[in-house]
Amino acid sequence: MIKGVEIKKVDEQGRFVLPADWRKEVLKGTDEVFVIKRKGYLKMIPKKRADLTKFFDEADLGMDIGDWDKFEEKFYGCKI
Repeated sequence: MIKGVEIKKVDEQGRFVLPADWRKEVLKGTDEVFVIKRKGYLKMIPKKRADLTKFFDEADLGMDIGDWDKFEEKFYGCKI
């Protein structure tokens, strides 16, 4: 067996067993995957929730948001 390559049997319904070490390492916290169909092969990517909070402090809105009311007024262009 070449490292990272395994031969699997596919049953009559198209099922096969994912390697246990891959499931344990890659599918942490999810049981869903994206299956991308291409000509001649399938690609499987685990579906994971993105943690967008890590980007909150990096967003540059071009203005100070210390006073939320002033921020909304300037951002939306009118008093809310």
